[in-house]
Amino acid sequence: MEILEGIEIQSERVRNKLAENTKFQESTTELEINGLKAGFGRTQVLKGISLQIKQNSITAIMGPSGCGKTTFIRCINRLHELTPGATVEGEVKLDGVNIYSREVDPVAVRRKVGMVFQKPNPFPTMSVYDNVVAGLKLNGVRDKKRLDGVVEKSLKMAFLWDEVKDELKKSGSALSGGQQQRLCIARTLAVEPEIILMDEPCSALDPTATAKIEEAMVSLKKDYTIVIVTHNMQQAARVADYTAFFYLGEMVEYGPTQQVFEKPKNELTERYITGKFG
Repeated sequence: MEILEGIEIQSERVRNKLAENTKFQESTTELEINGLKAGFGRTQVLKGISLQIKQNSITAIMGPSGCGKTTFIRCINRLHELTPGATVEGEVKLDGVNIYSREVDPVAVRRKVGMVFQKPNPFPTMSVYDNVVAGLKLNGVRDKKRLDGVVEKSLKMAFLWDEVKDELKKSGSALSGGQQQRLCIARTLAVEPEIILMDEPCSALDPTATAKIEEAMVSLKKDYTIVIVTHNMQQAARVADYTAFFYLGEMVEYGPTQQVFEKPKNELTERYITGKFG
């Protein structure tokens, strides 16, 4: 399922519907979350989250395990509802449109809001080249010149081109873990989303690979809005413009990263940052 989630398969009908929705095409690219509640059956994971995620910024979502971080970002591109028994209430507005409105197709949402998962998931039977363009091909793009251009552009933006430009026919699964994760980032970029969600993208990587992913994130925010879930407070401090601290399904604090780390307004935030719990 995660592999399929990594590529947005969009029919001609859905593409036409999205093109007709002029509101949804505006380029404000700011997420506004109002009273978001989510869970599984009778278990409530998110208990009314409200915040605005600013355009062309990196927002880090941090907090102890089980606080609702992953559920939160899965709600932002409507992946949460794919889990049996999942429940969602509240609003998630993208470009002023509530993505949970009946007239909004979830596939169109996932086309605009890309996702990079915790574990690198390149398609094992596909080459590096085919991994990058898989989403475009599934959407009917066959023009070789266009595909070649997308591969080079996406791999460059993911800081991977120089390492694989002579091995594009090599299996994506033959790359190192860090390269595989950057390949997944390139695959996400290829379908031209506006927002990129990253769920613990560096948790399984060594410091060198982590540094490359972080470098790519900082570069990408010029063109994209990025939301990253991380347990690594040092990573949040290094790359994030804004940080939200979650605890037991609630957002305890949200603000500029420097303020959250150096002058937290909530005692619970300070205790977490200083390692007194977590």
